[in-house]
Amino acid sequence: MAKKKTRKYGPKAAESVKSAMHRKKKGTLKSGSGEKVTSRKQAIAIGLSEARKKGAKVPRKKK
Repeated sequence: MAKKKTRKYGPKAAESVKSAMHRKKKGTLKSGSGEKVTSRKQAIAIGLSEARKKGAKVPRKKK
């Protein structure tokens, strides 16, 4: 039997990442050190981090 695919991230998390991507494209997204974010992966990580702080359904960071 095939396992039922469950959703990893909630819709609120997706919205947070979407917002971070828009801010990256606009040039207003900053990293923790205050530098402008240019990496797509970094923008996604910041979006997920913000979603985690808001209490959205996001899996824990891998250690």
